[in-house]
This record gives sequence, C-alpha cells and structure tokens, in this order.
Amino acid sequence: MTTLRIGTRGSALALTQTGMVAADLADATGVSTELVTITTDGDRSNEPLSRAGGAGLFTGALRDALLADECDVIVHSLKDLPTAPHDRLIVAAIPSREDPRDALCARDGLTLETLPAGARVGTGSPRRMAQLRARRPDLEVVDIRGNVETRLGRVAPGDLGAVVLAGAGLRRLGRTEVVTDWLDADAWPTAPGQGALAIEVRRGDEDLVRALDHAETRAAVEAERHVLALLEAGCSAPVGARAVVDAGLLLLSASVYSLDGTVVLTSSHAASWPDADAPHDVGAAAARELLDAGAADLTGARP
Repeated sequence: MTTLRIGTRGSALALTQTGMVAADLADATGVSTELVTITTDGDRSNEPLSRAGGAGLFTGALRDALLADECDVIVHSLKDLPTAPHDRLIVAAIPSREDPRDALCARDGLTLETLPAGARVGTGSPRRMAQLRARRPDLEVVDIRGNVETRLGRVAPGDLGAVVLAGAGLRRLGRTEVVTDWLDADAWPTAPGQGALAIEVRRGDEDLVRALDHAETRAAVEAERHVLALLEAGCSAPVGARAVVDAGLLLLSASVYSLDGTVVLTSSHAASWPDADAPHDVGAAAARELLDAGAADLTGARP
C-alpha cells in the first residue's frame, strides 16, 4: 500500500483530529496518508440528537465507505460509535485520550455557579441537559445543533448566555480561550468514550494502525462503553461515565439521569489492571447496580 486513505467527516473538528491521526500514523509507520471526506446523516440533519436517528448517525456513512473500499481507515469520535461490535469492522486503535471534561463557554467570564437565574444555556446532548437541570434547575436549557463555531456564535446578547461543549474538541481546535468553566469530571461525568478517538479498519487490517493503540485509554473507554451497552442505551442517552487507570486499578463511576434532572443514579467499581477482564468486570458490575436501582426506567433499557 503506497498511500493510506483515511476517511473522515468534513467538519473542522473532524478534519483536525483526523489530520492528527494521519500525522501520528506517518510518524509511527512511515506510511503516506491522504484524507477522504465523507458526509454522514448527522451532518445533513438539523433534528435534535434525541430524535435524529440514534446509533450510527455520525458513523454509518463512514463505515459504508470503508466497506466499499473507498478508504482504508476511518476515524470516529468514540462517543459517537455504536457499542455493538461490527461483524466486518474492528476498532484497531484507540489513541491516548484528550481531556474528557465538558466545558462551559459563557458570556462575561461566568461559571456554571455564577450564571444568573433564568440564563439560557445551549447544548444538543440529553445527558448535558439533564445534568444542567440537576445542578441548576433555575436555568433555561436550550436544545441546539451545529458545529463548534456555530454553537459558540450563539453566545451573544439576546440569544444564549452560555453553551456546554466537549473540552477535547476545543483543545484540538486551539479554542480553549473561550472556556469560562471546566466542569469537574468526577461531579459531572461525560459521555462514555468522550475525548477519545476510534480508528476503525476492516477485520484483518489491524496492523495498519495498531501502533497508535494506547492500552490505558482503551481499558478506560471500554469500561465506560460496556456500561452503556449493558444499559442498552444509545450514545445520546442521559448516561455519564468516567474511568481511569491509577495505581494498578481500573476505577469506574457511572451515572444515569432522568431527563428533567430530578433523579440521578450512580455506581462506582474498581478492578485490578492490567487484568484483561477488568473493563468488562467493572462495567458489568456498575450496569447491574444501576439497573437494580431503576436505571431501566430512565434509559428505556430492559431490566
């Protein structure tokens, strides 16, 4: 193979993070790369995420292009990737994770605690909506769509007082100057896999990208995503999770929210790492505890 064709969405963020992957692959393997831009259903739709099509909204067209040999590798934001395994494709590498925290970008340098009552805060994530309602029920939560710059542009007099965005995207785009409040990941768990990238290939082609796999990141995000899978909740469900590897342990905390923010269920578990079963074990334990506590009523999962 003379040139590795890497499929990506066409947004500024997707092109930036795929360009980073391409550069890292070139450094690690010496291979030449080119980007192949693909438009997904999520890029075409202006529907709220909760109604826009569920699993595969931002990934289906990329996968179709890979299966059709229009590219050799595809790059996803891992939080957008369905949790069910694909029979012909595999996530062969998960690079080291960027900052997984959410970030508040507000007018006048305000934080989540100092936003005035009644302030309008925008997000397209049901999980963030629930968290905002749980933490600040006096705010008005506004459902928005659009790329990073479009969302930031709505923070203006007469429109929104703030938006909540993924900090990883802002870091990759070099836009952290707009952040007025970094939301602590322990108190404000983010989407399973947030901040991580997934590099997917056709089964049998794993060696093309395996050099970029980061074992600790993979363990953490697999634990988070295993909770999501066992809850049978989609990537837009009001589920937050945080897993880290620390001092020989894989530590996981997962939370499920009611959409109105009035109910929050949380479960935390740990397992020895690098035990290969640790992500499965902690994810399964947390999911069972959450389901026993009534999470099915909040996510639509079967108990």
